Amino acid sequence: MELYLKVRLACRDGMSAREAARHFGISRESVKKMLSFSVPPGYRRTAPIKRPKLDEFTEVIDQWLRDDVGQHRKQRHTAKRVFDRLRDEHGFTGGYTIVKDYVRDQLRRRREMFVPLHHAPGHAQADFGEALVVIGGIGQKAHFFALDLPHSDASYLRAYPAATAEAWVDGHVHAFAFFGRVPLSVLYDNDRCLVTRILADGTRKRARLFSGFLSHCLIQDRYGRPGKGNDKGSVEGLVGWARRNFMVPLPRFASWDDFNAWLEEQCRKRHADILRGHTETIGQRLQRDLQAMSELPPAPFDSCEQATGQVSSQSLVRYHTNDYSVPVAYGHRDVWVRGYVDQVVIGCGGEIIARHPRCYDREDMIFDPVHYLPLIEQKIGALDQAAPLAEWDLPAEFQTLRRLMEARMIKAGRREYVQVLRLLESFGMEDLHAAVKTALRMGAVGFDAIKHLVLCQVEKRPPKLDLDVYPYLPRATVGKTSAASYLCLVSRDAA
Repeated sequence: MELYLKVRLACRDGMSAREAARHFGISRESVKKMLSFSVPPGYRRTAPIKRPKLDEFTEVIDQWLRDDVGQHRKQRHTAKRVFDRLRDEHGFTGGYTIVKDYVRDQLRRRREMFVPLHHAPGHAQADFGEALVVIGGIGQKAHFFALDLPHSDASYLRAYPAATAEAWVDGHVHAFAFFGRVPLSVLYDNDRCLVTRILADGTRKRARLFSGFLSHCLIQDRYGRPGKGNDKGSVEGLVGWARRNFMVPLPRFASWDDFNAWLEEQCRKRHADILRGHTETIGQRLQRDLQAMSELPPAPFDSCEQATGQVSSQSLVRYHTNDYSVPVAYGHRDVWVRGYVDQVVIGCGGEIIARHPRCYDREDMIFDPVHYLPLIEQKIGALDQAAPLAEWDLPAEFQTLRRLMEARMIKAGRREYVQVLRLLESFGMEDLHAAVKTALRMGAVGFDAIKHLVLCQVEKRPPKLDLDVYPYLPRATVGKTSAASYLCLVSRDAA
């Protein structure tokens, strides 16, 4: 630019182009360009690039790149792969650089362009993301539900062990409770938990649970194009942002509830942020979103999957490949199952007969030992081999109680011990444990005594027991050998 200025000033003052070229040591063509342009115009190509060795192969390359459009992005042609195929399959004799430049230029031309969008208040986008977390000391993959309000950029996050249909609905229920309002519409991808099939006219056939949820909350559902995450770019960006900011370093929490409470607090803290391009905080813009949204339904939606089943001969009901126990009294009967994100509820008729924590493993058995006690009382020989009792972690006092009962009555003692365990059908473990400890201390080792003590424990009244009836062991008289008898035996042997 300094030389530009000097040449232009000299020519303005009367110096000819020939003199300027000689004076400044440049060509007359350069002087002519400097007089034609006030600033350097840069290099301008006047004719297309000529690639004599590559031109006959460009149609082949273009076809390969067109075929890549339907392939996985990690299995598409690179410039190196195009060069290798041209050389091996078509006898190309040119260099790698011209192939690389041509492929790069073609890929740049094919890149998609996007239209900036305006988001009206009251609408939302939803998606699921994945991240590694440590829950209860166990490393596992968390599937976190994300709901974003694009107008205000307010968000809600909630983590689950799996991205099931129940988790989708449960995430919505908690998000709506968090905001206190229901969006007018929500934009989704075509997740199979939500959409069972895309019909020929482009409409979606919704999953049964999701369809019931939409009807309950009166939400208009919208869907992006299959494989086009940019159709719901706001929530896609939220998923990545949350993973980078909330999942680094690795989150460590005692339970899922603790983790979700922390995520909810982080979402609430974001309301004070002012994002790039805005002058208002997220919380201030959220007020416009809330005004446009509709009210919550009178009652929250019961976010569970409903199924039916039959109790097996081992008193088990199968749900999502796992077997859950029910009381043996319901053997071989038809039951209904409700699968929530955190528990499985099993009922028969209008009665709930079992509740279990939800298991996300496969082909596992989840037992409640109390369900099998009536059957074990009848088949007492199975006490030590019963699978439902194998991992039952009872307090040490229960083993002491069993040992004393078996010492007194052997097989009948084992049956009476099971009768004591069956008190858990009506009383809590804490009350029964306290009653067993009291019985051992008092020497009242018997079912009737322990039942009386647990009732007194619950009713907060002192026990009234005849302790002579409940000894640890039967009284016995032990004879003593006299020294004279022993000496008599010794003297006889000596003789």
